[in-house]
This record gives sequence, C-alpha cells and structure tokens, in this order.
Amino acid sequence: MWNRRTNGLEQILDVLKGSTIAEERGKDDNSKFWATYKKVSTEYDDDFLGRANDDMGIILTFAGLFSAVNSTFIVGMQPNTGDTTNALLLYLIQVTVNGPNSAPPINTLSSSTGFSSSTVWMQALAYASLAFSVLAAFGAVLGKQW
Repeated sequence: MWNRRTNGLEQILDVLKGSTIAEERGKDDNSKFWATYKKVSTEYDDDFLGRANDDMGIILTFAGLFSAVNSTFIVGMQPNTGDTTNALLLYLIQVTVNGPNSAPPINTLSSSTGFSSSTVWMQALAYASLAFSVLAAFGAVLGKQW
C-alpha cells in the first residue's frame, strides 16, 4: 500500500516537473508540489465561491419576485370591506334624513366575517408560502454576506 502511494506521488511529481504551472520557488520537488497545490486549490476555491455567490443571487431574485407576486394574490383574496362601509354610510344617511328613531338597529347590518373553510385554507397556504419565500430571501442574503 505504501509503495503504491509512493509510486503515485512520484508520477504526480514527474508530471508537475514537466508542467508549466509549477512555479520555480524552490529546488526540491516538495516545494514545487505544494506551490502547485496552493495555486490549483486557490483557483478551485475561487471558482466554487463565485458559483455559490451567483446561485445565491439567483435565489434572492427569485424569492423577491415570488414574494411580490404572492403578496399581490394575498391582497386580492382579502374580503371586500366596501360592503360594510356602504352599509354604514346608508345607515348614516337614513339617520340624517329620517331622524334617529327611523333607522334600523345597527345589529342588522351585514358583516363579512364569515369565511368558508376553503378560503381560510387558501389564505393560510398563501401566507405560509410568503413566509417561506421571505425566509429563503433572508437565507440568501446571509449566504451572500458570509
């Protein structure tokens, strides 16, 4: 086993001796090997970090766009508060025109607080997906700054 490793290292050193990427820093083979190793590993690390940074930028962009679209759908799913406002305005007009005794009791006004279970589930899923997309964007920002 030791003999195979030695032969493998000797082959690597032979290749590096004839290579142009090995810098002439020292006279022995070990210094050439480690100089080459440092150069190759630095190039690999820089390439890896560059790709990871680009990936984080893509994730950040996608999470931001998804959050914007998701927020638009959430706003569109909200109940129409105009119905309650219109009923209250009608009540005020009746009180103003006919006097305070002619208006129907305020308890009879319709309220839009009753939601179907499918609406509640859709809104819960929309808010959960918004929370996860914001969390993904936060993770991407932390990854880019690290």
